[in-house]
Amino acid sequence: MQWDDYDAALFDLDGVLTPTAEVHMRAWDRMFNEFLAEHSSGRAVAPYTSDDYFAHVDGKPRFDGVRTFLASRGIELPEGSTDDAPDAETVGGLGNRKNAVFAAILEDEGVEPYPASVRLLDHLAARGTAVAVVSSSRNAPMVLEASGLADRFEVVVDGEVAAREGLEGKPSPATYLHAARLLGVTAARSVVLEDALSGVASGRAGDFGLVVGVDRGAGRDALLGGGADVVVAELDELIA
Repeated sequence: MQWDDYDAALFDLDGVLTPTAEVHMRAWDRMFNEFLAEHSSGRAVAPYTSDDYFAHVDGKPRFDGVRTFLASRGIELPEGSTDDAPDAETVGGLGNRKNAVFAAILEDEGVEPYPASVRLLDHLAARGTAVAVVSSSRNAPMVLEASGLADRFEVVVDGEVAAREGLEGKPSPATYLHAARLLGVTAARSVVLEDALSGVASGRAGDFGLVVGVDRGAGRDALLGGGADVVVAELDELIA
């Protein structure tokens, strides 16, 4: 990895810097399967599985994930709003129900960053490479604080920033391009680091200099096919 060719590294958070993707997976599983059990009313509806996470939810803004999964099961709910109570049977309500489950798990168990990811952050800090976090999650500041990484990033483009700025979520490149602008760098001189198919697609759509796929379960071939230039198992593989 020739870091001299790049001015910035733009990191997804969950599954790239912290193992919170696993917490998200558990939260989605619990929320959707409880909802399906209540909603099916005797109809045969396939349960939510980890395959659904990678196919419909991974890397997307929370409410987009709700819409996509429900569509996969032929279920229609009112849109509601992003302020709906977690017990509301709306897209907004289910999204907020999942968020409540996620927050409860994170509070109970905490989170430690991947050691290999911290090693890469240390390497980039030593050489003066600019860094940013680009996450679809509105929980990114909470996760960064809980993992002890908050002071490493002056630029964090998360779900709240995307909503405020009117930025389309991944697989659109909009949030990554916004982070590059805030850092004062070009896409061509920036590296995107992602574990989600929607994320590597956004890096490719934005014509970034390099798109790194981190295989936490999506699969090497799927990440390469989705737009990654290279795929690693751990981020310290990118240290020369």
